[in-house]
Amino acid sequence: MKQVEISDYIIKYFLITLGSALYAVGFQFFLYPNSIIVGGVSGIAMIINMLTNLPVGVLTIILNIPLFVIAWKHFGTGFIISSLVGMVLSSVFVDLFALISYAPTDDMLLACIIGGAVKGLGLGIVYYAGATTGGTDIIAKFIRLRFPYINFGTLVLGTDFVIIVAFALIFNKVEAAMYAVIAMFVVSKVVDLVLYGIDNSNVCYIISEKSEQIIDDITASLHRGVTILEGKGAYSKQNKQVLLCVVKRTQISQIRKMIKNVDENAFFIVTDAKNVFGKGFGDISDFS
Repeated sequence: MKQVEISDYIIKYFLITLGSALYAVGFQFFLYPNSIIVGGVSGIAMIINMLTNLPVGVLTIILNIPLFVIAWKHFGTGFIISSLVGMVLSSVFVDLFALISYAPTDDMLLACIIGGAVKGLGLGIVYYAGATTGGTDIIAKFIRLRFPYINFGTLVLGTDFVIIVAFALIFNKVEAAMYAVIAMFVVSKVVDLVLYGIDNSNVCYIISEKSEQIIDDITASLHRGVTILEGKGAYSKQNKQVLLCVVKRTQISQIRKMIKNVDENAFFIVTDAKNVFGKGFGDISDFS
């Protein structure tokens, strides 16, 4: 095995271990002590724990076994092994931290925000490493095979909602379930933040009679590529060039000034682009 591959594996499993530990910290020190249900298989394990007092971590491993058996055929050995490591480590950390029996706060809202953020950070790191912690993470992975444009955190949030409703009905804790929704929302946003970053990109469409000058300015000053699309005005019936350019959000003001200096009559459209991969942006191989 090459030295680069060995270092890649070390980094990968270090991230999985770190993410699993953070996941357990958010769960065991903030959410669980305040009876704030988490979603997915861990949430089911938490419900069973409240009914039987069996360890949450052990229950999580047992409940995950059927999902891993099914997922093995679809995602390959590499993904399953790394996810199995993530699931086992997160479950072990949960049960280990349970021995400490410590809760920094009994404020439900604070526990939701801090616990959700820490748990989301841990999950995001695990996902970034190309693994999951099992449960609804695997279910979300299945859904993304069909709908790859839906963010991972959003999918996890949706699948976890069912567990929250079940918790509210079984224990008649509607208020705790409402807090759980807040925690799941925080988890979802932090996961997306880790996976996709805070500096989202934008797609710019520019229609101008002086497109050549605009292209030269963008490529020379912003070092961004420009794609020329052929268009035709519905009213004027004239052929037009539509310039397509993807830039960082921080560059929007610059490109706007460039266009204004060249052609004040230009038509300039800006839309959000949450996931951009390629030269100058994210590595396409990192896409989860």
